[in-house]
Amino acid sequence: MVYGRLDTVDDPDTPAARGSAGAPTGDPVGAIRSGLSRQRIIDAAVQYIDEHGLRMLTMQRLGAYLGVEGMALYRYVPGREALLDGVVESVVDELFGDPDVHLEAHAGWVDYLQRLAHGLRRIALAHPEVFPLVATRPPAAPWVRPPLRSLRWIESMLQVMTEAGFSDEAAAAVYRAFSSFLLGYLLLEVSGRGVETGPVEEPDVVPLDDLSDYPLLRRLEAHLSVDVAAQDFEEALEALLDRVALLLPRRRRPPRLTEGK
Repeated sequence: MVYGRLDTVDDPDTPAARGSAGAPTGDPVGAIRSGLSRQRIIDAAVQYIDEHGLRMLTMQRLGAYLGVEGMALYRYVPGREALLDGVVESVVDELFGDPDVHLEAHAGWVDYLQRLAHGLRRIALAHPEVFPLVATRPPAAPWVRPPLRSLRWIESMLQVMTEAGFSDEAAAAVYRAFSSFLLGYLLLEVSGRGVETGPVEEPDVVPLDDLSDYPLLRRLEAHLSVDVAAQDFEEALEALLDRVALLLPRRRRPPRLTEGK
């Protein structure tokens, strides 16, 4: 797949656009027929959160989901906190199974970052109920920034950037900017799909019924309501990568992605 500017509002990162990618793996009770294991429990937890939301997950409910007593899970997972850590690790590791995301920059650093960004967005869209956990779970080290929490992927990214001519300082700056962009954008996107990304308490929200005092909002309401998330994501990503390119010596900068747009 070649990534470039999207010509339509079609969204190639959604599970529907990618066939079975991100779809539930089937009956979780099938795990019992093969015997429980840590990975089978974590896979079932991901599927449970996808279906019911993070707030509903408890060891007892997950046990019932798998057709066993909740206490049976503790032989493989010490508790809910360890389970959540495993869920985050498992979901981020889906990048390794994404055929469009590469550990090496076969077509340059811009293509590498575009593929990586889209891979992370596909994870967010396939698991919108899980993604806030990916974003907010305490990292293993203070410099690990969500959503790219895998040390292997961080290493891969820094290697790609330094081999492309970025200094160590500049490569670290790229990682920070790239992570901040994705974290903010993807949290906002899943929030727009009704996923809870903040406190568990339900806020008192009064729906907007009357826009008579806001003529510009009323005039633009139809435009504001159009779902162009895929196009907005692509344009913001291109702008970010153009900014990243400015960190390179002029002679090594690639053509601007937003040139003439």
